[in-house]
Amino acid sequence: MTNSNNGITVLVTGGSGFIAVHCIIKLLEQGYKVRTTLRTLNRQHEVREMLRKGGISSFEELSFIEADLSKDKNWDKAVQGCTYVLHVASPTPVVNYKHEDEMIIPAKEGVLRILKAARAARVKRIVLTSAYGAIGMGNRNRTTPYTEKDWSNLNGNLHPYQKSKTIAEKAAWEFIKSEGGGLELSTVNPVAVMGPVLGTDYSHSNQVVKKMLEGEIKACPKVYCCYVDVRDVADLHLLAMIHPEANGERFLATTGNALSMLDIAQILKKNLGETAAKAPAKELPNWFVRAAAIFNPSLRMLATLLGQYAETSGEKARQLLHWSPRSGEEAIMATAETMLQLGLIKK
Repeated sequence: MTNSNNGITVLVTGGSGFIAVHCIIKLLEQGYKVRTTLRTLNRQHEVREMLRKGGISSFEELSFIEADLSKDKNWDKAVQGCTYVLHVASPTPVVNYKHEDEMIIPAKEGVLRILKAARAARVKRIVLTSAYGAIGMGNRNRTTPYTEKDWSNLNGNLHPYQKSKTIAEKAAWEFIKSEGGGLELSTVNPVAVMGPVLGTDYSHSNQVVKKMLEGEIKACPKVYCCYVDVRDVADLHLLAMIHPEANGERFLATTGNALSMLDIAQILKKNLGETAAKAPAKELPNWFVRAAAIFNPSLRMLATLLGQYAETSGEKARQLLHWSPRSGEEAIMATAETMLQLGLIKK
């Protein structure tokens, strides 16, 4: 552990989340003081357990504060004395939504709430966890890899969750431009996040591996996606936090190699043998998935991704910040192996 960062406090929002826990691990390992928000302090023990599994043994430099993105209470206290903020917390996708505003309004208002509190407290820089969903959705006839210059098409065929990520990030950049008062901003836009699972709180991307190993997915939709390891996403947050060149920049967190869902199943079978016997071996026609999504709300987001071009470039983070991510296969296998170790896969 280095001591050069002693005395520098970093706020991490949504400390129980999959990416947030890994960010906290990296920060504590590098000697930072970490304050993290939870919607309820009842989850402190759960977060400490995940951190222990991630290799943290001392919690002297970690503190918790109760704060909810949908309310003003405690955000002024949460950012007080912080040099940096990693705003990782985000509303998760709502499956049975009645209106898209159920996702859009909380995402946008939550981001602005943090930015205003950070500006008032004279925080140096915020790193906002945005998403690939704010870059590569709703666009037709794409043939070249998506980069940080791209934005999702709000008028295209995209799920309200992806729309919420796009609107929230745009609102953040507009705030910095018009009323930031010197507050710095960087964003990290991860593709589908895999990697070591430390508890029962993990990203919705990880659920694909779980469902495949349990035999819940009998055949794969023709959906392509790039993958990235959560440890590398955490590394990129820290690089974006401290590098002068990162101010005012977006960074795609991606290995750059798009995989189909069938590719994931084949990776599991290759590496796990009989343990992955229930993983699917065939693909579903697009018309079948679209028809099923009419009756099954959990398939609606998936249906918007069918057949979509999904190649991305991670060159900006590699070149500007010297970021070096693991392969998508390594990230996927880390998810599978840790889920098996924790007993999260039903036999």
